[in-house]
Amino acid sequence: MAAYVNRSGGSRLSDINVTPLVDVMLVLLVIFMVTAPMLEQSQSQVNVDLPQVAAAPSSVAEDAIVITVDRGRRLFINDRPIALAELKGRLTGLFKGRARKEIFLRADQAVSYGEVVKTMAAIREAGITRLNMVTDPLEKSSSRSASRSRKR
Repeated sequence: MAAYVNRSGGSRLSDINVTPLVDVMLVLLVIFMVTAPMLEQSQSQVNVDLPQVAAAPSSVAEDAIVITVDRGRRLFINDRPIALAELKGRLTGLFKGRARKEIFLRADQAVSYGEVVKTMAAIREAGITRLNMVTDPLEKSSSRSASRSRKR
């Protein structure tokens, strides 16, 4: 804090040095800019190529159960592998105390329709009343194809 005395009236004026405050804010900004994309990417560990459709984005609760079917037809519950035979029992246990029985299903677009339907049947047998299909927005596909054509 800098202070100086006015010669004519003897009153005292003071100024706050904001340079350290700006430095700290810029460092915090850089930290958040670097870590935010990393947090978004680490949301799901199982990589699937989701089908692209024109649909409104849905909101997912933090405690949502996400079932993933990858290209190799392996099943995952929130990134933990599970067999199709064990899926019904596991889901029944997970949803025993929940009032809202809602699940999100992510399936790679290369997986056959039959495999996805078998998974959906196991989910229904477990008593899940709401099933949401996760897809990529259509806008991403146009930007992906543009970036792919630039690389070629």
